[in-house]
Amino acid sequence: LSSCSGLTHESHRKDVEQVYLRCSEGSIEWMYPTGALIVNLRPNISPASYKHLTVCIKPFKDSAGANIYLEKTGELKLLVRDGERGPSRVYCFGYDQGGLFVEATPQQDISRKITGFQYELMSKGIAADLHTASAPCRPCSDTEVLLAVCTSDFVIRGSIQNVTNEAEEQESIIHVGVNKLYRQKSKVFQLTGESGNWRGQIKTLLECGVKPGDGDFLFTGRMHFGEARLGCAPRFKDFQRMYKEAKDKGLNPCEIGPD
Repeated sequence: LSSCSGLTHESHRKDVEQVYLRCSEGSIEWMYPTGALIVNLRPNISPASYKHLTVCIKPFKDSAGANIYLEKTGELKLLVRDGERGPSRVYCFGYDQGGLFVEATPQQDISRKITGFQYELMSKGIAADLHTASAPCRPCSDTEVLLAVCTSDFVIRGSIQNVTNEAEEQESIIHVGVNKLYRQKSKVFQLTGESGNWRGQIKTLLECGVKPGDGDFLFTGRMHFGEARLGCAPRFKDFQRMYKEAKDKGLNPCEIGPD
């Protein structure tokens, strides 16, 4: 039912299953859905920290057979309608706003239906970082760039080899050639081919209009549902200037060695 190793479940009623997930990220796959699932996220952290958490879910592309609701004290708010198609939407809500109630929809033939989604728990600050709805494509200020260097899941110096636009997903994939790897949380950037070059892919919104360009950039960002998502990405020479100016004033939030 779930790829998260912290799964436990109990039969609540004949047609309603209680599912408990102890991991901070994972996925639910419900084959041939009938009845309903109540999904309880219970991460192995202090309950006092729950109020600082955001929950994000990303339905599988071919998920079908059930509606997904946010449930709190018996009130249901529809999050994902059965069969809803379109770009790979991510739905986020505060942990204290409720739990997930997944209810199967009436089907003539359930044999081919599978409802599934990935989920992630993260701090509210990181979630706000990833979903800046007001201006997701605006350039970062010097202060934001220097902070991103300290807090991002990946920080690399590299060049744009190519950009692939996916209109259906409303996303652009930036194919990056890596010249220097400062940090990566997951192995997104890897050695490829006999030439021994480091390469990887970073995703961003299609509306940001990223184009292939000459020269090096400092790419920063976060991992989200197993994918690298673009954060601040100044030209490398601009980053060197920012870094030196901050260092000279003793205002650098962390050391990275920009050369």
